Amino acid sequence: MTAMRNVRGVAPMRGVRRWALGAVLAAAVAGLGGCYVVPIDHRAPPAPVALPAPAPGPVLLSARLYPANDMAARHGVVNAHVTNDLQGRGTFAAVIGAESFAGEATRQSQSSREGVANGAGNRGGYLSCQYTMNSSTQGIGRCRLHDGAAFTMHLGQ
Repeated sequence: MTAMRNVRGVAPMRGVRRWALGAVLAAAVAGLGGCYVVPIDHRAPPAPVALPAPAPGPVLLSARLYPANDMAARHGVVNAHVTNDLQGRGTFAAVIGAESFAGEATRQSQSSREGVANGAGNRGGYLSCQYTMNSSTQGIGRCRLHDGAAFTMHLGQ
């Protein structure tokens, strides 16, 4: 028997098969179009963990010592640096003339604004200061050098 062919020369059964296959695929795609995935996890989301804030590090402050008497006038203005550990203590360093001074500063109590600072020089001299902090980064004070030179001190950034 010979197969019948349509105008284009394609057997009618092949066209029907293609059409049926296309219809089945279109129905399957259309059926899936309304689907979506929902996770089924009934556990509560994890609660945020509160971490303690990192402890603030030491604060570096500049200090300027201004001459307050004739003995100090020969030294001029002195620049110094203070490192405040934010726990009521700190260290300081200054160079006056040819001598380098290093020491520590301590508040009278951690909540107090008043404190003292003492330093030893590399040539046997000493420097003694009293100060009052107006804030955590600013303060004023007075310093006296071993030779009687007096300075007023300004601390701040």
